[in-house]
Amino acid sequence: MLRLPGAVAANGIDAPVAAHYGSFNVEQRALVAGEGFVDLSHHDVIRVSGEDRLTWLHSLTTQHLTDLAPREWTGVLVLSPQGHVEHAFFGYDDGEAFLAHTEPGQGAGLVAFLDRMRFWSKVEVADVTAQWALTWRPASRGDGPYAAYELVPRDQLESYAAAAGPAAGLWAFEALRIERGEPRLGLDTDHRTIPNEAGWIGPAVHLDKGCYRGQETVARVHTLGRPPRRLTLLHLDGSQETLPTPGAELRLGEKVVGFVGTSARHHELGPIALAMVKRNVALDATLEVEGMPAGQEVLVDPEVGLHVRPRLR
Repeated sequence: MLRLPGAVAANGIDAPVAAHYGSFNVEQRALVAGEGFVDLSHHDVIRVSGEDRLTWLHSLTTQHLTDLAPREWTGVLVLSPQGHVEHAFFGYDDGEAFLAHTEPGQGAGLVAFLDRMRFWSKVEVADVTAQWALTWRPASRGDGPYAAYELVPRDQLESYAAAAGPAAGLWAFEALRIERGEPRLGLDTDHRTIPNEAGWIGPAVHLDKGCYRGQETVARVHTLGRPPRRLTLLHLDGSQETLPTPGAELRLGEKVVGFVGTSARHHELGPIALAMVKRNVALDATLEVEGMPAGQEVLVDPEVGLHVRPRLR
């Protein structure tokens, strides 16, 4: 969609799509009003087919998938034996296959892992990024935190855009995603992140299912209700023209208490960011990142294990 009028490319791993099409504030307001769509076609897409696909994915991952309704969007994680998040993907089953998106550049690794775990199961795993494109369209929102995402045949993307417009850029989308408290793996998380810290209990982790790799860590932390760290929404000092560098140290005085992930400028809230903060940091403490004061808004409760996503504003 970089060919659309006014398109300005984003940066880093998001460079293949537009940051904005002229005014990210206008684009944000349109999305909030339920209008338009966002091009996220740089994300990788995988497809798992075969008659055993849902029972097989159910056995490997954090999500309960055996009773998944057709086209019901859900989040799915693959954990290490220690409970750290190694892969995160989000998608639905269409009756013939489970289609899901993951972060740009992560599809090949995810497919390789899943392919190694097939054994005798009747499943096929493929990277179908060349055939499918991810979008986000608020008018399509149904139930669930991921219901506004859509997977579109890539060869139909231009006709989709013409029907779903106006286009909104990544900056508008990111501001709303950050406000929702929806983390991106590898940007708002690190190699030590467990699902309890990132608000994934519920949206991507089902607590009432059988064994999977890393389950003991998830269950223990959930029962105790005290994750080591907590995903937090930061309200940044609006007097600064710049946003924090992803991965920048978050400080309380001279002490490093976490790191900042993604950030954006919200049309109402001003500059905001997601951060991973140590659990024992007081909720009312003003923190600092790269010289910018930052107030906190709770996303993951540090004490009682209420690991839920915040309500949409």
